[in-house]
Amino acid sequence: MCHNPAKLFRIKERGFVREGYFADIVLIDLNKRWKVDSLNILSKCGWSPFEGYEFKSSVENTFVSGNLLYQDGHIIEGNGQRLKFDH
Repeated sequence: MCHNPAKLFRIKERGFVREGYFADIVLIDLNKRWKVDSLNILSKCGWSPFEGYEFKSSVENTFVSGNLLYQDGHIIEGNGQRLKFDH
């Protein structure tokens, strides 16, 4: 999901957990169940085809370009960085 797209599209400093690379990482709790409902949908459209579905795992944190941008069900203000490509 990360390595091959970074290789295929020749994205600089992405797709691997390595020193000097940008951390684009999602941390998951494999044992925390959660159910999608209208109160926890964070998309701009406000709905999901998964509404009412219970998942066995939960996304706990999301880091984009090394910055924590999602934690405990809340989006944190901040931005990623524009991708750079090898030509």
